[in-house]
Amino acid sequence: MAALGRRERVVLGVALLASVLAGVLDSVGATAVLTFIVSAVALALLASIVSDATEQVGERLGPGATGVLQSAIGNLPELFVAIFALRAGLVTVVQTALIGSILANSLLVLGLAFVVGGARHGAQRFDSRQPRMIATLTLLAVAALVMPTLTSTLHTPAAGHEGQLSIVCALLLLVIFAASIPMAIRGGPTAVSSAPHGDRPAWPIWLAIVMLAVAGVGAAFVSDWFVAALDPAITALGISQAFAGLVIVAIAGNAVENVVGIQLAAQNKADYAVSVILNSSLQVALALTPVLVLLSFVVGSAPLTLVLPPLLVVALFLAAILSAIIVFDGESNWLEGLALIGLYGIIATSFWWG
Repeated sequence: MAALGRRERVVLGVALLASVLAGVLDSVGATAVLTFIVSAVALALLASIVSDATEQVGERLGPGATGVLQSAIGNLPELFVAIFALRAGLVTVVQTALIGSILANSLLVLGLAFVVGGARHGAQRFDSRQPRMIATLTLLAVAALVMPTLTSTLHTPAAGHEGQLSIVCALLLLVIFAASIPMAIRGGPTAVSSAPHGDRPAWPIWLAIVMLAVAGVGAAFVSDWFVAALDPAITALGISQAFAGLVIVAIAGNAVENVVGIQLAAQNKADYAVSVILNSSLQVALALTPVLVLLSFVVGSAPLTLVLPPLLVVALFLAAILSAIIVFDGESNWLEGLALIGLYGIIATSFWWG
């Protein structure tokens, strides 16, 4: 444990405390809102531990392998939350949470990084080649994700077969993801850019694996308590399932991890910040969403299809297109960031009522 830095020790300690407290609150029947809040904090911290442990394991294999590992197991807390929510029949929450993760990364987190970096360092420049490729792949994945919605809305001959079409889309996206793995291992567009860690000590491989296992098991238990409190908390707070999934659940799963991208921008490491943030959106669109679509037919009380509300489709396309455009010139400033944050706020507000 001596290899853990001060930040890692604090995160681990608070994560364990919050996880235990969430379990106690659930067992004694505490108010749903309190259990929900404590579970959300625990999930966010456990997601940070999973991210750190995955990166430590990946560093033994190279930067490309880090990207593959992040895509495969970096979203464990979000995956567990979605599985328990599907078992509880909260399909709307899962659907909006997946889209919300893409929107939060592509608009809110990227915007905050631009604002913080621009306020401290003025206009920031970065190598746009990798961000452009990541944004392009995300846009292509988003196009595949919305096809079932278009077939249903436009009343094409495929209307009425959205479940089968969703499965086909999910399988093809996973094929593309699998095909991208060799390129990612070689440091291609789906690899996670790793910023220099300065004096942060490397963990022994056994410690990284133990931390990953502990955080994964903890996330499974906390996800169960989080979802159990979710519906009553939504009712008590007077918010809709759509808003809860789009904003609260989407941000809770990777809140601490996203802070890293903002910190990198504040340190004037714009290359790393932009790639890390955009790659989070790509992981959700290309890997996590299709996996959950397929799992929903096995573990869910109702299948998760890719038929989305029209407003979500428009918001998703806007986020993907704007991300691609805004990183094209390899330069960012605080005004661009403020505009991205403003758009995210408008989209989130439009789902407050359902």
